[in-house]
Amino acid sequence: MAEPVYNASMPKGGDPTKVDVNAQYVGFEYNYVYITTCAFIVWLIIPGIGLLYSGLARRKSALALLFQSLMIVAVITFQWMFWGYSLAYSRDGGPFIGSLKNFGLMDVMVAPSPGSPVLPEIVFCYFQLLFCVCTVLIVVGGSFERGNILPSLIFSFFWATIVYCPLARWTWSSSGWLYNLPSLDFAGGGPVHIASGWSALAYALILGKRKHHGEPSHGKPHNTSMVFLGTVLIWFGWLGFNGGSSLGANMRAMLVVFNTNAAASIGVLGWVLVDFIKHKGKFSLVGACEGAIAGLVGITPAAGFVSVWLAACIAFITSVVCALLQDVNDWLNIDEGLDVFKLHGVGGMVGAFLTGIFASESISSLDGATFSGGAIDGNGVQVGKQLAEVCAISGYSFAVTCILLYILKFIPGMKLRVDETSERVGLDRAQFFDEQIGDWTMFDSTSGVVFGSTSETMVGVHEAKDEQQSSDKS
Repeated sequence: MAEPVYNASMPKGGDPTKVDVNAQYVGFEYNYVYITTCAFIVWLIIPGIGLLYSGLARRKSALALLFQSLMIVAVITFQWMFWGYSLAYSRDGGPFIGSLKNFGLMDVMVAPSPGSPVLPEIVFCYFQLLFCVCTVLIVVGGSFERGNILPSLIFSFFWATIVYCPLARWTWSSSGWLYNLPSLDFAGGGPVHIASGWSALAYALILGKRKHHGEPSHGKPHNTSMVFLGTVLIWFGWLGFNGGSSLGANMRAMLVVFNTNAAASIGVLGWVLVDFIKHKGKFSLVGACEGAIAGLVGITPAAGFVSVWLAACIAFITSVVCALLQDVNDWLNIDEGLDVFKLHGVGGMVGAFLTGIFASESISSLDGATFSGGAIDGNGVQVGKQLAEVCAISGYSFAVTCILLYILKFIPGMKLRVDETSERVGLDRAQFFDEQIGDWTMFDSTSGVVFGSTSETMVGVHEAKDEQQSSDKS
């Protein structure tokens, strides 16, 4: 049975009032059902990142990170519909950026997509939207605990436009220069992880360090349970993230799912091993969670190119390298407290490099169409092409993010960073009118606690103590 063919004279895929537009996909429906299911799974990465970041932050700024996770979905969905998809994936345009042919999602409907002929373009568009959302959410982690929320949303719109969309074009569009080099990037080692890592580093650099004020809680997660839950959601979502990047239901996709789960698991083992040695026989749940994410980041570019044991090797190496860079923020003299650069930037670069070494045609050809090998197949030049991708994406994302932030910084009224008082009392107290995170509360000065105090009181604790004291007296 022949695959659907794009007809330029019917860019929407046909007039549904005159023909059955479903007929062209008869026999291939399982592909878009699979990718749509993967997209539903990928969506869980969004609250996962929100919970992870919120748990890693101090309690007084935790709600802001949950709020931003939802706001970024909204902002980037608008950006993608407005012009993001067209800039990244329009059928015309050049090797560096697309055109505005699909501005406002014009003609994006049920025609075979530019990514795969067996996917309706609207399905392909939605799946790629979620990649952009996840990437921007990772980047905004560089501003945590001192970045103003409204400017961060404006930054997100423009960052997606001038950084993510060009990088997606380079890497995944059939017209892209990295695609035709070719560099091997199965699911986003470059546009998602390397770019977000370097951009978060730029964000932290431009904002400057947080005000410590001698607080012992600085740098310590306020809620490890949230970190665990966020990591679990990210791990689950990543199965769809990588598994759906095959853009079809085939044997390669099935292997990718196994590789992804194996990489997260071995990443945990690698990081925990480093912690166990470094801390003399003691463990860290947060470290285990970071190990899972490091393993997932490392396997992202390689998932559809390597065997299961090489996937495990990539994850182990990536997690160990990231774990050993625990002091990278001190070395760089930058306050990037959520370790976005360490996990995504460094992890993405390690994964991209190892993809060039371990990629094998015997794995990539499982989809029946892709024949790409690396040094293990005798194609040593692929390592150099991977390094070209790493350098190009690292340099572009860091430099353009710095320029964008400096422009925003000097726009009147555009305060990228909150004032010192707001930072001291926390973003939640400063920017939300009647909400706080979890079961904790902070009383104002009328309740006996000076405004800005970092004292934390658990609801019900004092009441229970008062009742116990009354009982003892009687």
